[in-house]
Formats: sequence, structure tokens, C-alpha cells
Amino acid sequence: MKKIGFDNEKYLNEQTSAILERVEKFEKKLYLEFGGKLCFDYHAARVLPGYDPNVKIRLLQSLKDKVDIVLCIYAGDIESGRVRGDFGITYDIATLKLIDDLRKWGLDILAVVITRFEGQPSAKVFKNKLEMRGVKVYKHFPIKNYPTDMDLICSEDGFGKNEYIDSQKQIIVITAPGPNSGKLSTCLSQLYHDHNNKINSGYAKFETFPIWNLPLKHPVNIAYEAATADIQDFNLVDPFHLDKYNKTAINYNRDVESFPILKLIISKIVADNNNHPLYNSPTDMGVNRAGFGIIDDKIVQEAAKQELIRRFFRYNTEYIMGIEKKETVERVRLLMEELGVKVNNRKVVAISRKSAREAEESGKGNEGIFCGAALELVDGRIITGKNSKLMHASSSLILNSVKVLANIPDEILLLSPQVINQISLLKKGILKEESESMDLEETLIALSISATTSHTAELAMNKLDRLRGCEMHMTHIPTPGDEVGLKRLGANLTTDGNFSSRSLFIT
Repeated sequence: MKKIGFDNEKYLNEQTSAILERVEKFEKKLYLEFGGKLCFDYHAARVLPGYDPNVKIRLLQSLKDKVDIVLCIYAGDIESGRVRGDFGITYDIATLKLIDDLRKWGLDILAVVITRFEGQPSAKVFKNKLEMRGVKVYKHFPIKNYPTDMDLICSEDGFGKNEYIDSQKQIIVITAPGPNSGKLSTCLSQLYHDHNNKINSGYAKFETFPIWNLPLKHPVNIAYEAATADIQDFNLVDPFHLDKYNKTAINYNRDVESFPILKLIISKIVADNNNHPLYNSPTDMGVNRAGFGIIDDKIVQEAAKQELIRRFFRYNTEYIMGIEKKETVERVRLLMEELGVKVNNRKVVAISRKSAREAEESGKGNEGIFCGAALELVDGRIITGKNSKLMHASSSLILNSVKVLANIPDEILLLSPQVINQISLLKKGILKEESESMDLEETLIALSISATTSHTAELAMNKLDRLRGCEMHMTHIPTPGDEVGLKRLGANLTTDGNFSSRSLFIT
């Protein structure tokens, strides 16, 4: 049984009340910037065991009659094909996926805003695609010297150029598929237009991390620093909050650095409205109540330390692949040292390495690379797998795991030799691939085919969903076919950052 450290219902009640209280401060509208992930917030679920990755959707459902949703996407991200790391899809595709996900929950969006639009060809195509599917699209434009030139920003040549998003609801949620998509500038642009139309609207920010009422060096907040080490974010005590209220609250560097300018912009927009409340600190801007949902701090601290290790392995693998900077890896290593966390505190690491050594011992004389893998089930049992001529390490691990979950004896085969031989013939003999060893995606397909004629294989296949959220480590970087399969299964994978083949081109 997985240990729970977070109460969703308590959090929902606290968060809903905080948002409705903030709405009351303004006569007409509240633009609520949603930071982080709106759907599938697996980082939060990992560091706050019990947290529903879609709890924000449940929040919006409870406020459905009061809420409109607007998605922002930066035109430059569409043009460059920027990829969202957790799903491995580009930001434009992530935007379409987010729209579909919201609709599945009974929530439709009001519009999409393409920010900093400068006529990028890909952004034009994306706009046309959305409009052809009945989605409203607005364009916002870059402003020279933003955010320092206040006179230009708060003028007809600044925010005034942006297309106004008309909404009849009290709360307008402004969200995006990822960071730096223009959410804040969209909120401010709307405030500018509303003020010119004599509408008293306001702004607030909903960001789960860092958790403002946890200590600066609490593992949950340290885990957030690790999650944003690639963009050099760091947590700090909010100096404006401390100065004004003599109370410690935790925020992060970008919000603190931008607060004076943000306050000046809002002040300039609402200069002739004496009734408009202004914030005294970045923490004041927030409506974040995640800290009040924590019901077992010990469990949460341990989960956050485990997330720190996962982040280290992820960045190290990305560094080995030439994607990430060495400084990012070192930053997370220092955060681990600060909390006294070591990689072997992740149980599956040492066991997967032992599995690789055993594979090497049994395969001496073979010139191949020996890979090991280990997976920790929810009940604490750890299953291992290693690569062979027939299967990748991840393939053998997953088959071994579902056999254990289905109480199938180890000696019983899930895949018939005939199926394996036909796949080998296809790969090696017909497609002329270098290796006949089956990756995880191929293995899952083979398992589903075997399940049509084998009740045992069917029993095993039906246990695959119980691998979601399980901890897994591999001594080598998964091949594309392994990676696709593992993403679909939802295991929390880390790797040692070794390549699984000597070939430079791996398929």
C-alpha cells in the first residue's frame, strides 16, 4: 500500500476558498495565472504522495460556472518546435492535447493566444488549424523594451495593440503548455484593456511550487529547485513580504526579481482607480494552498528526496546525450549533498547495477553490452531484468514484473517461442536490422497477441496498469522503442546514462 502524505479534499477546499476570496477583492474579473502543469502534474504527485495529478482540473470543475480558460503559446516556440520534456511532444501539439484533455473533463477553452506574434509561418499555420476546428485565436505582439519602458507598455502602441479577449465570466484562468509562454503579459494586457473600458479587474497567481509556507530548505522546495535547475531558478525568502509583514514566506527568484516592475506596471494601468487593491509582495499575489494539504510531513520529505535523485539521473542522462549542460547536473548534485542524499538511497539503482554485472558474468566472451534493470512494486518487492539475445533488459523486466503480479511461476513462458522466432525473422532476416532482440514496444505488442490464445498471457497483460508510478532504474539509456513503452506504462524511470549499443545510430 502506497503511503499517503497529502489530502486532496482538504487542499481543494482550501484552494477554492482562497480563489473565491481573491475574486471578491475586485468588482468584475480576476485574471488567474496558472503556473506549472494544469493537467498531469506528475512532479507534484511524486513529491506529495497522494496528490492527484489532475486535482487542478477538479478545482476548475467545481468553479465551472465562474471560469473561462485561455491558453497561451509563444509564437517562437511554435516556430522552433520546442519540445515538452515530460511527454516528448512539441508545444503546439501539447496545446492541442491540453484542449482535448480539458474537453474530456467537461471543460472547454475560451480561446488560444499566440504571444509575441511576428508573422512566423508556423504560427500562422497553427492559428489556421485551430480556427478551422472552431477555436478562437487571438494575437499578442512583442513590445520593445518590455518590461522596462512603462510609458510604451501601457499605451496604445504597447498593450493597446494586443487583441482583447472578451469574457463574461468572473475568473479567467490563463495557462499554457509550458513556461515562458506569455501568461503574465496576457493578464496585464487584459487589465489594460479592462481599465480603459472602466472594468475593475485584478490579477493573481496560482503556482504550486515553491510552497510558500514550508521552510526554504524543506525537501519539497529543494526538489522544486532541482526541477528548474535547467533554467537556473532558485528559491529564496520573499524580501518584500518579510519587510512588510515581518513574516517569512518562500518564493522563487524570477517572481521576486520581477515584482517591483510588475507592481509599477499594474500601478500605472490603474493609476486613476483609488479602489484598486495593490499587492505588497510576490507572496501576496499568490493563491497557493498546497502546504495546507500536507498531512504527513515525514512521508512528503522522503518522497521529495527521491525526486531529487530522479532529477539528478535525468539531467545526467541528458548531459551524456548532449542535451543538457554540465552545470545543471552539478547544481542538482550540490542540492543532494545539502540534504545528505545519495543515489543509492534509491533502492532500484544498486539492484539494477548488480543485475547488469550478473548478465556480464554469465555472458563472458560475448562482445555485446550488458544491461540491467530493476523495478520496485508498490508493495516494496523489487523485480529485475537483463538483456539477452532475445530481449532488451526493459522487456524482460516488465514481463518478469507482470508475472509476479499475476502469481505466474517463473518457468512459464508468456510469449510463445513461435511468436518470438517470427519477430526475430522479421527483424533480422527481412528488415535487416542489426539486432533481433525485442525492445519493450515490440514485447508489449507480442504480449497482446499472445493474450488472444493464452489465458496466462492475458492475466499478465491485465497487470500492466499496476506498473504505473512504480520506481524503475536501468543501467543504460533506453532505446526509442523501450522509451515509448515505458512512457505508456508510466513507470518512474531513471538511468545511469550509458549507451545501450556501440552503434551511433540507434533505432
